[in-house]
Amino acid sequence: MRLPLPERGGRGNAGAAAAVFAAALLLPTLLPRIFGNDYPVFICCFILIYIIAVSGLDIVFGYSGQISLGHAAFYAMGAYGSGLLVNFLAFPVVPAMLAASVLAAAIGALLAWPASKLVFHFLSLSTIAFGEIVYQIITHSPGKITGDFIGLRSDFVGVFGYLLDRPGKFYYLALALTALFLAVKTCLVDSKAGRAFLAIRENTHAADGMGINVRKYKIIAFTVSAFYTAFAGSMYMHMVGYASPDTSLQKQSVLFLTMLLFGGTGTLAGPIFGVVTVMLLVEALRDFQDYQVFIYGILMLIVIVALPGGLYGASKDVYQRFVAKPGAARDGGGAGDAA
Repeated sequence: MRLPLPERGGRGNAGAAAAVFAAALLLPTLLPRIFGNDYPVFICCFILIYIIAVSGLDIVFGYSGQISLGHAAFYAMGAYGSGLLVNFLAFPVVPAMLAASVLAAAIGALLAWPASKLVFHFLSLSTIAFGEIVYQIITHSPGKITGDFIGLRSDFVGVFGYLLDRPGKFYYLALALTALFLAVKTCLVDSKAGRAFLAIRENTHAADGMGINVRKYKIIAFTVSAFYTAFAGSMYMHMVGYASPDTSLQKQSVLFLTMLLFGGTGTLAGPIFGVVTVMLLVEALRDFQDYQVFIYGILMLIVIVALPGGLYGASKDVYQRFVAKPGAARDGGGAGDAA
C-alpha cells in the first residue's frame, strides 16, 4: 500500500482548525446538558489522549515508513513510569510525566538503533517482542512495585495547585496539550528532518544515495514517536489515577494502528479522524468487547481494500470531486463567457 504524500497547511486549513478548536472548547459545557452526566466528556478526554498517541505512531509509520506493532509498550511506560516517580520518589505529577516520557524516548532510541536495520515483518516482529518484554516486566516487577496484575494507582494531575480530578477539569488541559503536540508535529514534518523521513519512506536506498543518514533519521522518528505515545500514557495515568497491565497488551498496539489506518497516514488530520471514528465505534459496540480485536481486523481490511487513504483521504476525494471541481468549472465557464 503506497502511503500518501503529506499536505501543506494553508489559510483554509488554519481556519478550519481554529473553528474545530473553538467548537471543542464548548463540549464540556454542552455534553453534560445533553446526556445528563460527565461520561461523554470522559470519552472526549480519552479521544484527546489517543490523538497524541496515534499522532506519534504516525510519525514513525506514516512519515518514515517504519512498521511498529509495539507502541502500547511506550504508552504503558509513560503511565507506569510517571506513576512510580510520583509514588516512590515524590515527584510532582507534571515533572513526573515529562521525565517518564523522556525515559521512554531514550529507550525508544536504544531500541531503534538495532531495529533501524530491519525492514518489513522483521521490524514489526521486533516491536511485538519489545511490547511483550515490557508486559512481562510490568506483571512480574521486582518487589511488586507496579502492582503486577493488579495495577498501579497514582495521583491526579494538578496545575498551579488546582486539582484536575474530574473529566470536565482535565479536558481543557488535554485539549491544550493536544494542540501543542499537533503544532510540534506540523513543524517537524515541514522541517529538514520531516523531508528526510519522507525520502526514507519512499525509497530507503535512494535516500541513502542522496546523502541522507538513514539510520539517524529513523532513530529520530522512533524517538519522537515514543515520546508522544509515552506522554499520552502518562496523561492517561493521571487522568484516571490508575493504570493496569492491559495498557501494554498487544490489542492496545493494534488499536493504535487501526485508528491510524482508519483515519489516514501521513496527514495531520488523519489520526484525528481515525481516533474519533474508532472511539465512537468502540462505545457503540461496547457489548461486544470480547470481539474487539476481531472488529479491529475487519476495520483494517475495509481500509486496506476500500479506503487506502483512510477516512480523511476519502473525504478529500469527495470534496475534490463534488465541491472543488464543480466550483472550478463554474469559474472557468464564467471567464469564457466574458471573453
